[in-house]
Amino acid sequence: MKKKLKSSFLIFIVIFIIDQVVKYGFVNFDWDVDGPYMSLQLAYNYGVAFSMFAFLAEYLKYIQLLLIVGGIIYLYKNQDVFIDYYIPISLLFAGGLSNILDRFTYGGVVDYFYWHYGFNFPIFNIADVIIDLAVVIIIYKQIKQARAENKEKEINS
Repeated sequence: MKKKLKSSFLIFIVIFIIDQVVKYGFVNFDWDVDGPYMSLQLAYNYGVAFSMFAFLAEYLKYIQLLLIVGGIIYLYKNQDVFIDYYIPISLLFAGGLSNILDRFTYGGVVDYFYWHYGFNFPIFNIADVIIDLAVVIIIYKQIKQARAENKEKEINS
């Protein structure tokens, strides 16, 4: 447990710092670049995914912090879940808390990746990609576990 907790903390710190440094650069040093397929362009998201719930902009940071606290309490009470999913949990918390810090620091989440070839995709950031990666890992592990359980049931039947 201690080793996984240390690894989790290290993953969290590295991802969180990288994301915050990149965002700081976009906000303060005009890192915008136009490309034929994808551009780097500073934008602020006052909502959540795809700017949904932007009308809650002033309250989202507190709602999201409550969700994080709820997640921590859940993991404290269900430590086996943390042991099984410590990597995606670390990624999820790093991306989520980085975006929450943006809300307190800049008033909205700092986004900068803009895909515009063939269609316009909503602007996103590294933290968003990390959160998506965490969800994919969790889903993959769940599917793998369900298949193993089904195989075990077939063998025992």
